[in-house]
Amino acid sequence: MLQSEKQKNRGDEEAVKKLCMVNGVSYEKIAQEGCNIRSLEIFFSGFPRMVGLSFFPRLCQLTIVDQNIKLIEGLECCPLLQELWIVQCHLTEISGLHNCLQLQKLYLYDNQIWEIENLELQVNLEVLWLNNNCITNIQGLNTLKNLKELNLADNNITKIGYSLDPNVSLQNLNLSGNKISSFKELTQLVHLPHLRELALKDPTSTPNPVCLLCNYATHILYHMPGLQQLDTYEVSSKLVKEAAESAVMKKMMYYNMRVRTAQRNLAETQLSLIERKKTLLQLPEQCNRTLSHRTVFTWISDSSHDIGHDPAMEHKILHKIEALKERLKLWTRRMEEIEAWYEQELAKATNRMEYMVQFLLMELESVGNIRLEEGCSADPWFTSCCDLLLSRFSPSDYKIQGIIDIKIDRVIRIHNSALRLRFEDRLHSLLPSEDSVCLSQRRLEYLFYVADPEQCEKKETLCILEEGFKTAPQHKVLEAIPLSNSLSVTELPRVDYILRQANQFISKQSTDTIPFRHGELVIVSKVFVGNSTPIRDGELMGRSSYPRVFSVYRNFHHFVFLQWFVFEQELVLPEYIIYFEYITRILKVFSSGTHINILMCCHKDKEQPTFSSHSTSRDTAPSSDILLDQGVLNMEPVLKLQPKLLSLDDTILLNVKLNLHGNSLSKIKEISSLTALRHLTISFNKFTHLEDISHMPNLEFLDASYNHIETLEGLRGLGQLKQLDVCWNKLTKAREETSVLRKHTPALLKLDTRFNPWNKVMTILSRLTTLTHLDDVLVAEEEAAEAVQMAAGSKINQASLLAHSRTNEDRPRSLSLLSTAQLLHRLSPAPWGLGTELEPDWTAKITTLNLDNLRISKLISLNKLVNLRWASFNDNEISKVEGLESCLKLEELSLNNNSISTLSGLARLQCLNKLSVDGNQLSSLDASVLDQLPNLAFLSVENNCITSLHGIHRVHSLLELYIGSNQLSTSRDIYYLKGLANLIILDLCGNPLVEKLENYRIYVVFHLPSLKALDGFEVSECESAKNMFRGRLTPDMIAEKLGHSNYTELTYLTVQSCSIRMVDLSPVDQFCNLHSVNLDHNNLTSFSGLIYLPNIKVQIVLNVTRFV
Repeated sequence: MLQSEKQKNRGDEEAVKKLCMVNGVSYEKIAQEGCNIRSLEIFFSGFPRMVGLSFFPRLCQLTIVDQNIKLIEGLECCPLLQELWIVQCHLTEISGLHNCLQLQKLYLYDNQIWEIENLELQVNLEVLWLNNNCITNIQGLNTLKNLKELNLADNNITKIGYSLDPNVSLQNLNLSGNKISSFKELTQLVHLPHLRELALKDPTSTPNPVCLLCNYATHILYHMPGLQQLDTYEVSSKLVKEAAESAVMKKMMYYNMRVRTAQRNLAETQLSLIERKKTLLQLPEQCNRTLSHRTVFTWISDSSHDIGHDPAMEHKILHKIEALKERLKLWTRRMEEIEAWYEQELAKATNRMEYMVQFLLMELESVGNIRLEEGCSADPWFTSCCDLLLSRFSPSDYKIQGIIDIKIDRVIRIHNSALRLRFEDRLHSLLPSEDSVCLSQRRLEYLFYVADPEQCEKKETLCILEEGFKTAPQHKVLEAIPLSNSLSVTELPRVDYILRQANQFISKQSTDTIPFRHGELVIVSKVFVGNSTPIRDGELMGRSSYPRVFSVYRNFHHFVFLQWFVFEQELVLPEYIIYFEYITRILKVFSSGTHINILMCCHKDKEQPTFSSHSTSRDTAPSSDILLDQGVLNMEPVLKLQPKLLSLDDTILLNVKLNLHGNSLSKIKEISSLTALRHLTISFNKFTHLEDISHMPNLEFLDASYNHIETLEGLRGLGQLKQLDVCWNKLTKAREETSVLRKHTPALLKLDTRFNPWNKVMTILSRLTTLTHLDDVLVAEEEAAEAVQMAAGSKINQASLLAHSRTNEDRPRSLSLLSTAQLLHRLSPAPWGLGTELEPDWTAKITTLNLDNLRISKLISLNKLVNLRWASFNDNEISKVEGLESCLKLEELSLNNNSISTLSGLARLQCLNKLSVDGNQLSSLDASVLDQLPNLAFLSVENNCITSLHGIHRVHSLLELYIGSNQLSTSRDIYYLKGLANLIILDLCGNPLVEKLENYRIYVVFHLPSLKALDGFEVSECESAKNMFRGRLTPDMIAEKLGHSNYTELTYLTVQSCSIRMVDLSPVDQFCNLHSVNLDHNNLTSFSGLIYLPNIKVQIVLNVTRFV
């Protein structure tokens, strides 16, 4: 035996002797007495290795403290061990426990353990302490279903993730002294249903960064209402929980309002763009109509005249037809280009709105610790940001593209408390002295970053704003964060990517030579570059190649512009977002070879480019294109117009083909008598409907283009119709029109619906599955198959209920603005799998149903959903609210973007708390229905056709009312709201009332003093409203007191003791029969307002009225 082995054996023997001595066990009798020992403990020293434990096979508890132990070993012979303490030792890993299957308590704190591992077999473990180690990730606990107490304090944990989800029995969790900085991580703990004690900053540890954020306790108590202790403080009081929930509910209401405002602004932008598009299309459409009419006329003339004996004439006619077609192609392309411009501008506005919504949701989820502030010229930081970006732009970098400048659209300031704390802490750790801090100012730079265009730019940008930049290892290629003080260097990857995409997918509608002109956004960050060095050629970018520096850089433009690569994410703090676009001299060259002369930047007060050349049909000087059109129209031969068709003679009655093109017809009642007719052309007439074209059994072709057709209703009995052209009309309702065609034209194969002002974009193929050509394009097999599938899935049946229902009993504690139905559908899996055998009462278990965007036309098969609480049927084709009579427990119902015209069908839903019916066809609020909804707190009926708020006063429980974009026009509607004492949020934007009513906002605030927010903005005008309207006798005040507004019937008026200061009864014509007014005991300041009443003859009673 080697000397070293002998020394080791002697050491082990001494360790066992020490263990026996401190536990009162005779070393000499250890073989006999060891079997009876249940507990052992040893402190401080003398036991450097876990040896001799085989002598204690019935050991249940082992405590080892402050020893030089580096490895857990020797426990193979202790299968009954239930409690193990190895603390303040030098363990670096968890191992050697595979035979200790009875273990219930494990204490391994104050060691150097790096990873939670080898605990898979410890299924009976209830207590686990791993605090004061070097653990960075929570892992390896998946099998510990019985774990009740977990202590991971004072480690290096930054994320929780889903790692604790399997530990459903967990009651006590300590994560103090770690590096958790995000509220999102804490929300993962809501999956622990029995959690009662949580510590993130107990008195013995440093707090996690998240604990330093505002609303920290509120956030936790809202998401985990079952907690009894938080950071050693008692929080079991019901009042504490209610206060937290109330605070969060107010924030959710506020951000819901802000999101709706952003969405409404997008709708207004879209309307503005549509109007602009209509203006731009006026000339192309007019020219298209003129050329199309002449093309068809020339073709008809060619067909109806025998020109076979005159080759020269034939050649001229064919040449003219070809020239007309070429001009038509040009104007068609022009319209496509304008449409492409519209789509591009709308996409840009939509993208910015989506960003804004995500910013708001980020603010909400962080409970205000992340805030995005939009700047204006009055803010000093706004000007500084603009100056910074402009100074870092060099036109010479864009000389090839003809870019001469940039225009800054928006600047947003990023307030992220967690990232700022992390940045400052890291900076202070590197620069402990004041002199060093002063020195650091010279090493701070403001640098630019653009998200990787080949990845999801929006996702990466939002991630940076919320969590900061990725760590260097996450930048797998560079192993560093790429930044620059040059705009062109920063933009280079995006420009290259967009140019590659443009070359790869060349659009026939887009001829823009600078497709990257709209710079998406650039993030401006404060960066500590620290000690840095130039990049050495041929070396890798990683930190291992430059161990002594914080960053490396590459030179551009004689050391003026640099590209930086920073190795530490903590040293990069995102502070601003700048939206900008490029300005260029280059005019937009259209496919015709001419210019539409779009200025390549937006004016400050516009969101779209300026089309300066022939932008409307009223141009005083004809453009070159109009002159060219005129030249083609005047080409030889100039054919005479056909005579108008005045009657149907016997010859016509026998025709199978009839052309009534350009006859100014609006009716053709006799046409149905042409039973042999197969081909009918009625283009370029004045038809508004097609009722006369019915019951024509042999008709196969119908061209009704270029008319004024508003509906296809009335078209019937066309069983053989195979081709229909209704382009260039005024059809708006796609669903109704396709229903007519599906019913009365079963053989239809080709349909052209282009250039109609459809209200809703929908898939016509899903309703007309027999089509082979749509809008002059062949229907692909894949499209047809998809259409058939969509048509089949448009009814509520057992399959759709199984796929889209949930059985959760409570709304998740989540800071989400989704409806409960949408939220549960997103977060929870469907309770029934494909092979699940259904119980007889499975429908009674359904609490949630989300059937959004499934093309549903009727609410059927819902009668057995007696426990349904949350339902969403948005973006369907529902016209009636029916089928919900059995869903008496329904609390939330969303029916946005359907075709509903009445609320009848909701009267029995007395538990209803939230109702949303945006984007429908409501013309009024049904008072009899609202009267039956005593718990309704939220009502949204935006974008309908509501003309009066009569009946709204019956909903006394209402807190939020969104009724923007309707047809409310009188101040009387404000009086209907006065009975809603609990109303705190009101949105009336987009109603005529807003523009018509003088001092609208102050007027509303005065009459509704409970309001906290109006039209998306906080109410702050209470005092000015009182000063302006208090003591004012108005027609609305009279109507409120009398209960009607029939002012012309009023002959005598008594308004006593009402503190009236002035009379404002206008227009006075309404009070033409008023003869007597009694204003006793008021505070009139003058007779003004009374002297203009036309028929005051008897008396004006002003007894005891004080004049000021």
